[in-house]
Amino acid sequence: MSKVVHWLQHHETRMFCFVNQRIQHSFLDHLFSKITHLGGATATIVISLCFALFGQGTMRTAGIQALIALTISHIPVAIIKKKYPRLRPYLVLPQTIIGKNPLTDHSFPSGHTTAIFSILIPFVAAMPILGLILIPIALIVGISRIYLGLHYPSDCLAGCFIGTTAALGTVAFWG
Repeated sequence: MSKVVHWLQHHETRMFCFVNQRIQHSFLDHLFSKITHLGGATATIVISLCFALFGQGTMRTAGIQALIALTISHIPVAIIKKKYPRLRPYLVLPQTIIGKNPLTDHSFPSGHTTAIFSILIPFVAAMPILGLILIPIALIVGISRIYLGLHYPSDCLAGCFIGTTAALGTVAFWG
């Protein structure tokens, strides 16, 4: 088993280093430092709340579902971060390029990635064509977390899974 874990860690570190160190560009620095905030608490709560309060029809319902999914999704995130306290990559890998104000809490899973996926899924379920725009944005938020040196790829994959699962459960329970 340890050979498998070592192999996975090695390849994950290679993927992390590729995104964080090899594709550096001033345009990406600017893009990722801005778009990463779409997965933050302020943006996800405000977006969901605005649709829940001011939306009409299915968009209002999607806003309510997004708020519920956002809330539900962060319960396992909080539990997992306490149970599996993984250090952030910039604290482990000395060559990591980091953005401004790096976070100091635990890395696994990515809360930003969890949040963006938990709020976008209800909107895509309500209006599937939005998936063409929202899913790439959510993926870019996840990649930004790696690019900025804050998360490993598996942190973002776990966040994507948790957020998507919470949102799909919320939408299914609603319907």
